[in-house]
Amino acid sequence: MQGRDATRRRDVRTLYYTPMSAKDAAREAERGTDHAARSAPASENSADAVNAHYDTRLPELPWSRRIQIPVIAAAIYSVICLLGPTLRYEALGWEHAEGVYASGKRCIWAFWHRVIIPIVWWHRNHGTVVMNTTAFDGQWTRKVIEWLGFGTAQGSSSRGGLRGLAVMARRLEEGVDCAFTIDGPRGPRYVAKPGPVMLARKTGCPVMVFHIGVDRGKTFTNTWDHFLLPMPFARTVILFAPPIYVPADADQQMLEAKHTEMQCELERVRDIAEGWFALSDSQRAKYRTEFGDSK
Repeated sequence: MQGRDATRRRDVRTLYYTPMSAKDAAREAERGTDHAARSAPASENSADAVNAHYDTRLPELPWSRRIQIPVIAAAIYSVICLLGPTLRYEALGWEHAEGVYASGKRCIWAFWHRVIIPIVWWHRNHGTVVMNTTAFDGQWTRKVIEWLGFGTAQGSSSRGGLRGLAVMARRLEEGVDCAFTIDGPRGPRYVAKPGPVMLARKTGCPVMVFHIGVDRGKTFTNTWDHFLLPMPFARTVILFAPPIYVPADADQQMLEAKHTEMQCELERVRDIAEGWFALSDSQRAKYRTEFGDSK
């Protein structure tokens, strides 16, 4: 244990992530609120506009922004399709998901926004439904992930989230997995939102958290999520934590406890995955035993 801690202290500067500061989080929250206020349709009498939480209409964008959506989507999709086949994956703990499927349930995936590029390639063409914001970024993101074989539920924590959860609940009943970039769409970074826990209580399907580490990658520290772009031919490791079940009769205290459990598991697999390639062979062997065989 002391050896592992010493290794992590020595290599702390090699880790890619840092938490978002309170100041940065407040700035992003204010920016998101202002953007929503500017982009919301003027009419509040539409039958679709039940209230702010259920409003999943696309915001009104100027033509200069609308024409950017397919261009950006095509560029990002091309990068992923060129980069993806070069990545080498090791997935540990996938047996947890197989156990869920064997029980007749589907998985509610939760992961940090930072690792969206490596995961959408690894799990492409499985039909997994992803919660997707209706804002500008979400509109081109939706095109990319649907081209990669994912489904989308329109909504976010700030716009249409509850309707998005209702769509996901129906998809889970139909036998399709669902997924959340759990600190998206604008942060705060590494602070989990409650959507997966709420969905787990409603459907009986467990929350499954994971994180991805790479041996070579570029972190964009000027983005709110410290977006990770793996380098070509990078080695990657995916760590899947055990499932988190939420009872159908869970009260508020239980929901908070499950949310805390999800947050802790997200942090744990992040810490291990981000430091994976700085660990010794014996330390990695220990984690391989703990998480199970690779996929």
